Amino acid sequence: MKTADKYIFQALDNYPYWLEGTIESLDYALSYNEKDTTALCLYGRVQSEQLQDYEEAKRYFQEALAINIHAVAVYPYYLDALLWNEDYEEASKLIDFALTLKGTDKTAIQLKKVTLLEKQQEVILALKLLKEIKLLITANDNLQEIEETEKRLKTKKKLLAPKKKTKSEKETPEKEKKKKSRKKWFFL
Repeated sequence: MKTADKYIFQALDNYPYWLEGTIESLDYALSYNEKDTTALCLYGRVQSEQLQDYEEAKRYFQEALAINIHAVAVYPYYLDALLWNEDYEEASKLIDFALTLKGTDKTAIQLKKVTLLEKQQEVILALKLLKEIKLLITANDNLQEIEETEKRLKTKKKLLAPKKKTKSEKETPEKEKKKKSRKKWFFL
């Protein structure tokens, strides 16, 4: 094991509970190997998840992917940063590309696509995709997240659905007109 790897493991172990130790370990790791995709990815995560500096986070993620486009661990975190920064078009392109790569967690990437559709208020499409994901999963790792997302999307679907007028609501305008006409001649 290289010295740089030791510092990366320390950084991963410290994150997110001890940010000072995380940054210190990342700095040491990058001083040994400035092209370490894991270190760059974790720096991007610190920027997006802790500091909400999404542009700087995007820079770190892009640098990591420029070094190794097959660094599959980078994609879910990069997508989070894009979604939080409301870069929906860029997120959509990255999702499409990440799904073509061998070794990516397809379920996690598809769930990011569901989040993208939800943020774009494409609730019905998101629910359809969620159903497809349920059919494809082979482990229970994401099951709770899928169920919570489905529940939230169904609630939003109900909110976005046009309300049907009840019989009393349809009659109300006619009754109000009659009442107004009665009041007019009374006050004249």
